[in-house]
Amino acid sequence: MEFETVIGLEIHAQLKTNTKIFCGCSTEFGKPPNTNTCPVCLGMPGVLPVLNRTVVEYAIRMGLATNCEINRTNQFARKNYFYPDLPKGYQISQFELPICEHGWVEITVDDTIKRIGLTRIHMEEDAGKLIHDDHEPVSYVDLNRTGTPLIEIVSEPDLRSPEEAAAYLRKLHAIVRYLDICDGNMQEGSFRCDANISLRPKGQEAFGTRTELKNMNSFRNVQKALEYEVRRQRDILLDGGKVVQQTLLWDPDTNRTNAMRSKEEAHDYRYFPDPDLVPIVISEEWINEITVSLPELPHQRKSRLIETLGLSEDDAGIITGDRELADYFETALVRYDNGKKLANWIMTELLRELKERDQEISQCQVTPDGLAELLTMVDKGTISGKIAKTVFQEMMVSGKDAGTVVKEKNLVQMSDEGDLLKMIDEIISANPDQVTEYRGGKTKLMGFFVGQLMQKTKGRANPQLANQLLAKALDNK
Repeated sequence: MEFETVIGLEIHAQLKTNTKIFCGCSTEFGKPPNTNTCPVCLGMPGVLPVLNRTVVEYAIRMGLATNCEINRTNQFARKNYFYPDLPKGYQISQFELPICEHGWVEITVDDTIKRIGLTRIHMEEDAGKLIHDDHEPVSYVDLNRTGTPLIEIVSEPDLRSPEEAAAYLRKLHAIVRYLDICDGNMQEGSFRCDANISLRPKGQEAFGTRTELKNMNSFRNVQKALEYEVRRQRDILLDGGKVVQQTLLWDPDTNRTNAMRSKEEAHDYRYFPDPDLVPIVISEEWINEITVSLPELPHQRKSRLIETLGLSEDDAGIITGDRELADYFETALVRYDNGKKLANWIMTELLRELKERDQEISQCQVTPDGLAELLTMVDKGTISGKIAKTVFQEMMVSGKDAGTVVKEKNLVQMSDEGDLLKMIDEIISANPDQVTEYRGGKTKLMGFFVGQLMQKTKGRANPQLANQLLAKALDNK
């Protein structure tokens, strides 16, 4: 039997506001436990929430960027449940009247474009955090995160593979970063994802029994967890068993899911409109103001780079997938107008060096102007492409500009024919057997002679000139 995978994602994005959603406490990450708190976010009796206007603006920005309908009137509701890190005994969220609905984004997987529906985007406050003691049977509650503003982005069950889910997640991650409404840090939990997944026989319309996956803090883990769950559910169904509806945690150390709790068909959260918060009425003027302030989005920037610079679909996708990387590229492009060569260098040398150092582009020691200067030196013949890689590595370590590194290490390319011919004569004299073989038709030995010359010049010989002079000398019988 063949099965079809059905996936829906629920993404929580922590908004980049300075203060919490209903009080003036700081949202700064990493502060000592329970220091970013006040009577409002601690749920003390008699306090009243006051809505942070920026939270509403950021939610509208995300709705517009994902083709949503913005509900001109929307409302907060109380979501009632009890948990140690939820001091009020309820979470302020949105239910029947969310701020955004019926949106969509497009993803590309295996050169196929697919539209993924967004059911809704709503605003809510985050809960706190439980810290479990590894040595004692106790848990500690840190309420710093309580009241931090979130938007929850709920997809339609339109995703049909783990690859599509990862592409969708990356797309939304790029959008919130371009909008500058969320820092997207998955390790710190400011961009996190829960996934609902089920299998059904191909051709069947009814959905199968779903499980919910949690604890996935990277794009790679999301895809790996979903791939594992597809295999697990498929094996159960093929053996004649039934999938149990439950919440699962992904363990990246063992690469498997573990049951967290069983899950009923529906929770009774006893939603009702929050009596302490009036409905939000959004004017057309405000929406228009936000619309005209939206930045160029990832897919728009990608299309522009393809059309204006002739970049390939894949190259443009990599460059524009990260806003800071795209900004770096376009800043360097001001001084170096060969977009294809610049993009190639960034995707190979720059990204490799950053990966080896476990750094973000914002931590890069080589400035966009510095990279432009380096590539200009290659084009002018001042240094060779091979030497440029050595220079670039030194720039990544020291932060020095290309000209300084080349000068300090005496790496200027040798283009003097007289000096090169003298060295070529010495190489020919020292290798008579190889010369005889080359002249006898074994032309692949040209690589040997080029290597000898590069060794003598410590890699500084002009490659094109070196090949020309060597060919002429070797063919001169």
